[in-house]
Amino acid sequence: MIAFLTVLHVFISVFLIISILLQSSKGGGLAGMFGGGGMGQVMGSRGAASFLSKVTLWLGIGFGVTSVSIALLSKGTAARQRSLLQQAAESEGVTTPASVLPTVPGDIQESTPARPPQPEEKQE
Repeated sequence: MIAFLTVLHVFISVFLIISILLQSSKGGGLAGMFGGGGMGQVMGSRGAASFLSKVTLWLGIGFGVTSVSIALLSKGTAARQRSLLQQAAESEGVTTPASVLPTVPGDIQESTPARPPQPEEKQE
């Protein structure tokens, strides 16, 4: 169901972008550039504007509905999803990140920490 809604959401998004770009603005918009001006001749200039604004309105409503639906349906699945690294670690039986780190030969606690070099005192 989520996959269907996601595909529908993408189609609505693409058609919403197209309908917004085809609307006439002060500069004429992209409607005149791609032949949308012919729509004004068929329906009348007012009819094309009214049609595109209605299409944009309904596509916007569809966009909102699919967004909310996807969010509500995927709310419970987010807790169950695991990343590929977590799945690989679980299948190998690794429980802590420290167990996969390389180890240094020798005991770290027995060795003394290196002392930083001391600045030499100036003699007068």
